[in-house]
Amino acid sequence: MKNFKNHIQNLLTPARIIAFQNKILQRYDENKREWLPRRDSFDQYKVLVSETMLQQTQVDRVIPKFQDFIEQLPSLQDLAQTDKTTLLRLWSWLWFNSRAIRLQQSAQIIIDTYHGVLPKEREILRRLPWIWSYCSASLLAFVYNIDAPVVDTNIRRVFIAELGIEQTMPLKWLETVALLVSPSWKANDRNNALMDYGACVATVAATWIKPRSKQSPFAWSNRQIRWRIMKYLIEHNNATYKQLSMLFMHKNFDTIVQQLLVEWLIVKKWNHLSIE
Repeated sequence: MKNFKNHIQNLLTPARIIAFQNKILQRYDENKREWLPRRDSFDQYKVLVSETMLQQTQVDRVIPKFQDFIEQLPSLQDLAQTDKTTLLRLWSWLWFNSRAIRLQQSAQIIIDTYHGVLPKEREILRRLPWIWSYCSASLLAFVYNIDAPVVDTNIRRVFIAELGIEQTMPLKWLETVALLVSPSWKANDRNNALMDYGACVATVAATWIKPRSKQSPFAWSNRQIRWRIMKYLIEHNNATYKQLSMLFMHKNFDTIVQQLLVEWLIVKKWNHLSIE
């Protein structure tokens, strides 16, 4: 830890930090992506939904689903009270159906425990379903303009490309860098600015900096079969175990179905499987 602090102090001088801040924020002022979900909104519900949708999902896929989702479920209360089938239909094509369920659970907890107000403490946020390190920080920054160490894939790439940070640097240290190089009085703008810079300037193609982790191929994977089973049940209400096994013949079919049952994404009644 001591060596890390010395390294950062030597690398990130006050002058270099100011130059970096000015470069990122100036580019943002001139080329702001205003069409993104929840951009320019401090609405806790819109930020919560968009940040959940954007995890591991491309922006162009999220935008139309976000708009439709907010139109159909315009408030935290609507999300908390909707039935599972409606929820998953609205989430369709975003993959990771379990995220929709966890999002609804978070909405219910926020209403029941915190009187409908998103907590301002990061550790409390991280206790909510699916609110991990990145999301807990982004909610504070984008809802409350609170200085928080927001580090997603784009921001990590900006730090590496523009500041010379090592690609192997762990998340905890990257969060320290984030707090050092970002002006605390612009938590919302500066994180949006960093994300825009990473998405439009310091891209993977431009920097050759790859994400820390890479997903396995989707075709014929467990993830794809999970998604196909869920899509079929959403569209057809229910099916027998045998029907599904014939439709989606896969070596791990039994394991996939069991995991969906464990996660409460589907239920089993006698020999029939359904969403609820």
